[in-house]
Amino acid sequence: MVDNILNSIIHFYPEIAIVVTLCGIIVADLFVKRKGHTGGVILFGGMVVTAVLLLVQTGWNNSVFYEMIAVDPFALYFKLLLTLATLFVILFSMKSRELDEYSNRISEYYMLMAGMILGMFLMVSSTNLLLMYLAFEMTSISSYVLVGFTKKSDKSSEASMKYIIYGAVASGIMIYGISLLVGLTGATDIYAVNMALAGDLNQPLLLTISIIMIIAGLGFKLALVPFHFWAPDVYEGAPITITAYLSVASKIAALAMTIRFFRISFSDLSVADDGAIWSMLDVLNWNVILAVLAALAMVVGNLTALRQDNIKRMLAYSSIAHAGYIMMGFVILTNEGLSAIMIYVFVYLFMNLGAFYVAMLFSNQTGTESIEKYKGLGHRAPLMGVSMTVFLVALTGFPPTAGFIAKLYIFGAAISAGWFWLVLIAGITTVVSLFYYIRVVRNMFFYKPEEGAEKLEFDAGTKIILLLLLIPTLLFGVYFTPIFEMARESVQMFGM
Repeated sequence: MVDNILNSIIHFYPEIAIVVTLCGIIVADLFVKRKGHTGGVILFGGMVVTAVLLLVQTGWNNSVFYEMIAVDPFALYFKLLLTLATLFVILFSMKSRELDEYSNRISEYYMLMAGMILGMFLMVSSTNLLLMYLAFEMTSISSYVLVGFTKKSDKSSEASMKYIIYGAVASGIMIYGISLLVGLTGATDIYAVNMALAGDLNQPLLLTISIIMIIAGLGFKLALVPFHFWAPDVYEGAPITITAYLSVASKIAALAMTIRFFRISFSDLSVADDGAIWSMLDVLNWNVILAVLAALAMVVGNLTALRQDNIKRMLAYSSIAHAGYIMMGFVILTNEGLSAIMIYVFVYLFMNLGAFYVAMLFSNQTGTESIEKYKGLGHRAPLMGVSMTVFLVALTGFPPTAGFIAKLYIFGAAISAGWFWLVLIAGITTVVSLFYYIRVVRNMFFYKPEEGAEKLEFDAGTKIILLLLLIPTLLFGVYFTPIFEMARESVQMFGM
């Protein structure tokens, strides 16, 4: 037992680095008098160390802590994305004027972020149902508090309350589904669940109910229709830094956990080819059900975004639509589909965080999130305006941006698998999305600023962060081989 734990700890260094970082923020909060963003600096340093420790794990493929946690290429890929997203959001937070009013509590903010990233790391690597649920809750509870961090704002408090209520209901449904699955199979380990399902398990109705309940819980985190009602209000009320974090990191972690759970639990592991996937679940046509959920997310997300006047609400509905595009790869669940998902979330990280970052900078300077107030902003801040245009064009999926490559791979994977009707819906909704993205661009550049409106000035640090998001969004649109290779090599999960 001791040997197992000691050997496992070597594989757990990145998570330990996050825990040490969290403790460091607490100690600094107690002893440093002029705190400022000291907590943010410590967290940033901790995440850089974490990234280095993750890179050491390249090529590892093990299961540790009594096969409760997988250290494999699949987990490594998503952990690196989560680390990158966290680094960007820490930098956003240091530039956010919205958080300045809460400078005396800002260390709490960074502590909660550290707790959230630890939960998300466990989500992407857990192979035990109970640990998956605990990681899910660790992430959720931290995010509930972060959403309500700017508590003097009524919208923030309302958003936090709604998020807790919706989250508690979704969590309750999910744990009930997990308890049914554990009761049916007698196992909490997803490999043991797979073995039980491969045997003579004569309870198709209960199995179906349990899977539907688990999908409901995971669908809440992914903001899939019809589990999306929390997203617009929460995204609008939360600090914009946390909105960006939820729309990217939280979604990536939930997606990775969902993929691992379904791929390991319900595939025929004795068959190497992709055709064995979904073979354990022949009661219902699950990929059709998931395809309908994906189509609903694309249609509802894009059509509702057309009517939004608040940039955060518009990006919230856009995020729901993108969950639908990502789900197209999950419907297939083959290696080709998973590679397409990995490419998509990699690109999505840069273009979506970029859009939120520019929205935050404009909000810092103008104090508004209304799209109508964006009129003439492109003339007052040309670099920010052009950058926002690139991010929105990338989110639409047009060349020569990386967004085009992301959609090309995911559409191509769906066509290869014969999902023509789903690709048709995705194509039509992509055209619809053009209208609300271009509306922002039109307001920025097709209207002149109000008389007397001064140019908006930004410091060098702000511009560097912007370029770190902008350059990959453009570069990977013309040179995408490295992303493709990285995604292809990271599909491998422990046990597959």
